[in-house]
Amino acid sequence: MTLSIQETRFADIERIFDEKFVGKPTHVVRAPGRVNLIGDHTDYNEGYVLPVAIDREMMIAARITENSDGMIELYSKDYGEADSFPATDIQPHPNTDWTNYLRGVLKMFQNAGHSIPTFQAVLSGDVPQGAGLSSSAAFEVAVARLMNEFLNIGLTDTEIALIAQKAENEFIGVQCGIMDQFISALGEAESALMIDCRTLDFKTVPLRLSDRGYCIVITNSGVRRGLVDSAYNERRQSCHQGVKELERLLNRGELSSLRDVRLDEFIAVSSRLPVILSKRCHHVISENERVLLAVAALENDDLEDFGHLLNASHESLKTYFEVSCPEIDILVEMTQEQPGVLGSRITGGGFGGCTVTLMPQDMVDSYRREIIPVYERKTGCRADVYVCVASDGASFLKKS
Repeated sequence: MTLSIQETRFADIERIFDEKFVGKPTHVVRAPGRVNLIGDHTDYNEGYVLPVAIDREMMIAARITENSDGMIELYSKDYGEADSFPATDIQPHPNTDWTNYLRGVLKMFQNAGHSIPTFQAVLSGDVPQGAGLSSSAAFEVAVARLMNEFLNIGLTDTEIALIAQKAENEFIGVQCGIMDQFISALGEAESALMIDCRTLDFKTVPLRLSDRGYCIVITNSGVRRGLVDSAYNERRQSCHQGVKELERLLNRGELSSLRDVRLDEFIAVSSRLPVILSKRCHHVISENERVLLAVAALENDDLEDFGHLLNASHESLKTYFEVSCPEIDILVEMTQEQPGVLGSRITGGGFGGCTVTLMPQDMVDSYRREIIPVYERKTGCRADVYVCVASDGASFLKKS
């Protein structure tokens, strides 16, 4: 009998655990990466997003120990590196990034008053790193799920996501929104998750793509994302300033965020805003509307309309928010032109990274064989293609 990819990776991580620490792990936990179908740069504007958990995941095999020296012992299969540190004194590692995601989550539990047990763990993942598919969030959620079990404190999936996000914000120092950790913790197979980033209310939205012969294709453009921090901060500042300007122009009292402004309201006063602020606000306000329309399209089984919204999202990110790049635009345009493609757009923070496309399953081979080589010749970039399905959020593969 042929083993699934997940079963093969489970067997592999158990074998490595036995080699490194002698014996079997008592727990094996997994947490998926994600791709956002639509709703980019809306999260920090208290808006809406529509991500899916993908069938690429981070996995941790672990066992509580009674070490007299009080040390936590780790081994990363992906990096071929080991790490150890005292459970009572969790500090950032100065040179090794991968261990800090785990250390950060443990520190958040410790700061909340929990005593961290000593344990041994092997870490492994097949979420492509540096592709914008949230391997770090998946890792953090897997650690948080493991600690919840070890400590037996009964956290909800939402609370697990919030602890993972807190670790990223406070320990790692990346001011991410809640989307990545949230979808990794709460995703559902064959479904997207509409998240209200203000209230953390969420709704499962069935996709049923495979039933209708479609799949999610993520293409890493090969363009490394440069100047992301400064450009990202500039976009956030522009949105914040736009709120202040719109408060005055709309005479609506204090606005909490761009999420509170309707598109028709904005258009009526947009010409009175500075050009850059107008463009930035236009994207966020219209993107929030597109997310709501996209959910309605999926609920009405209208994949064609959903695809049009993906295309419109790319145009907005390119023209108004200006976070695309020439290579991505070439890839998106070539992809959108292919018969059968429902929609394609840049996804994630922008300035490079990945595109997300909905296309027929039987088209994937020709996409790899015909479209990708042309893109690579035009741009000089090497692209990687990942065919994904929407998967369940974090779960245990073994718990004893």
